[in-house]
Amino acid sequence: MNKVTKKQCFGVIIGTRAYFNSELAKDVRKEILRVLDECGYEYVILPEDATVTGSSSIETLEDGLLVAEQFKANREKIDGILVCLPNFGYEIGIINAINEANLNVPVMVQAYDDYNDKVDLDSRRDAFCGKISVCNNLYQYGIPFSDTALHTYDIYSPQVKQDIEKFAGICRVVNGLRHCRLGQIGTRPLGFNTCRASEKLLQRSGITTVPVDLSEILFAAEKISESDPKYIEKIAQVSAYAKVPESYSEKLKVQVKFGVAVENWIEREKIDAVAIQCWDSLELNYGCAPCITMSMLSDKLLPAACETDLAGAISMYALTLASKEPAVLADWNNNFADDRNKCVCTHCGNFAKGFVGNNDLKLGPLGVLGRTLGKTRTFGAVYAKVSAGDFSFFRISTDDPKGKIKAYLGKGEITDEPYGMDGCIAVTKVDNLQKLMKHICHNGFEHHVALVRTDVVEIVQDAIENYLGWDLYVHE
Repeated sequence: MNKVTKKQCFGVIIGTRAYFNSELAKDVRKEILRVLDECGYEYVILPEDATVTGSSSIETLEDGLLVAEQFKANREKIDGILVCLPNFGYEIGIINAINEANLNVPVMVQAYDDYNDKVDLDSRRDAFCGKISVCNNLYQYGIPFSDTALHTYDIYSPQVKQDIEKFAGICRVVNGLRHCRLGQIGTRPLGFNTCRASEKLLQRSGITTVPVDLSEILFAAEKISESDPKYIEKIAQVSAYAKVPESYSEKLKVQVKFGVAVENWIEREKIDAVAIQCWDSLELNYGCAPCITMSMLSDKLLPAACETDLAGAISMYALTLASKEPAVLADWNNNFADDRNKCVCTHCGNFAKGFVGNNDLKLGPLGVLGRTLGKTRTFGAVYAKVSAGDFSFFRISTDDPKGKIKAYLGKGEITDEPYGMDGCIAVTKVDNLQKLMKHICHNGFEHHVALVRTDVVEIVQDAIENYLGWDLYVHE
């Protein structure tokens, strides 16, 4: 099952306190479940009559333990916990529910507005204050949590849905990375020391590297018959995905067999993201480039990084989890004339169509390797110019001397300005780009960066800072 697209489920806790009117929980319960239904999420919540306060609201230790048992019974389903405070929720029931359930998933605390004309004893909420107490307890217990955009808001505010959607993204990133199977096809190319990464540091965050020798994939590719249904289907898919020059029609068959072999291995090993040795053993010993395979995998929300860049593949996967859109791996590659806030981000030909933003994709030989190895041997690269729009960028790096994972994150704009270079091209604009480049250089980051065509900075930042504990620089 693809962890990016699987249907998410939330455990829902509704708090209350005896001093306040528990009837106020009714509208909150009804509205929060309506929003979850509208967003297509599943949920686990007590029946309305499960506690004496009604409306699924909890107060006492016993109430909290009731929720904990329900959550534990649904451990494999629940991706995150929503704490909803229709009034000053009693912290004892809430903190025991979360602590005893021990799900180790993200938590978000919501609280709802009072109305100035309804602050009598029957109508007041005091959730503004109660939220502080609940968050204080989470802090005391060492349970990380996410906050909402506003400290409190109206029950029917559209911000409620926006916060839940954002929280869902945070849950995807945290849970996806903590249980990631990272495929490594082939060894790191000799000329790419920059792509070194520590499997052990990645494993400490729950990321398991699954290696396979490139020769095993090539041997499997050579055994694939042109009558294989997967081969026939993949030929049609590639031809519909990008323009294939007639002169390379025979070479396309070779490339597609490689792609089928890669996908068979990914399916067998339950891989979530993959890094492939694309330079230059594949071209020399098999006779094609893997770019179109990586492009199409990324487009299906299974990120594929080139040059066996394990940390790059994880960076792509984080952006894909956050956005549910294709991410790509690019080089911070060229200055753009004398505009010091612009940079040309490019790679030989691995960008996903969903990232490119248009259908003008063509297949051809690799530009740089094609000059030394020949065009026929290096066929399989995607040529594309990325359409204008917003983007987010992200990169992790395993810092072995310091024993930690570090990262940087930010956003910018892709422009529609022309640039006469082969491969996949994105002309980007990032505020204070020179400051970012200094940070990258002085902190030992790689020249590769992951990109996605939407703003997911807040989602990724929350996931990393609150739950994963990696060192993070957010560029502004």
